[in-house]
Amino acid sequence: MNKSQIIPLYDQDQRKNVEYPDARREVTPTVVRHIDTSDSGEGYVTYSQLNETNADDVIREQVRFFESIGQAFEWKLYDYDRPPDLKERLESHGFLIEEEEAIMVLDLEDAPEVLWQPAHQTVQRITNLEKLSDVLTVQQQVWDEDFSWLSRYLGSALQKYPEQMSVYVAYVSEHPASAAWTYFPKHSQFASLWGGSTVSGFRKQGLYTSLLAVRAQEARDRGVRFLTVDASDMSRPILEKFGFERIAYSYPCKWEVKS
Repeated sequence: MNKSQIIPLYDQDQRKNVEYPDARREVTPTVVRHIDTSDSGEGYVTYSQLNETNADDVIREQVRFFESIGQAFEWKLYDYDRPPDLKERLESHGFLIEEEEAIMVLDLEDAPEVLWQPAHQTVQRITNLEKLSDVLTVQQQVWDEDFSWLSRYLGSALQKYPEQMSVYVAYVSEHPASAAWTYFPKHSQFASLWGGSTVSGFRKQGLYTSLLAVRAQEARDRGVRFLTVDASDMSRPILEKFGFERIAYSYPCKWEVKS
């Protein structure tokens, strides 16, 4: 994979042009930002075009904007963004810099044969909103956190944009054991993979592979060329086994509204 060719495609599809359910996309001369319209989420800055001269002013401008509408937001920073010290500048302005994520990409034209095989487990696509409880069951057991926000997010997407969101659950003896979903931006060569969590008692049974294969096959059938994942250190080596390559590191930079 040629990173110098993939990164401009990724930036165009996943950062500049991407649209999200329940969000309003705004393009300014220096940033692309998304304002949450559901009253339950946060905003995003997905792309910036800055330099050493204007970076601090633009950072302050975005903080003022989101503060004025009372909305927390995330500035999604990539290690190739300019200026080179943008992460340090964001931190100096009061942003919380979360752990780095590896941006992993798979060219489906080079995907391994295992992803084109039928799933060996029971994998169901979730279209009934009531069945989203199975997704939450998996996520809560794996991470021991409150995932009520995920039910609202996925439920809204399946109701309003069902063609852009595919949700899957893998079952073992009818028990929800693993869950994952795919977001298909409009007019994009990329589809982004999310979730991919498996309950500890059901690991090492090929559930992750089955969910990945089902989603890769759907993406290929829909004419998508690339899959992308924001991967943690734990997920990265697993994805590399399936041919994913890292094109960058990203850093979620969080701004909380000051009370």
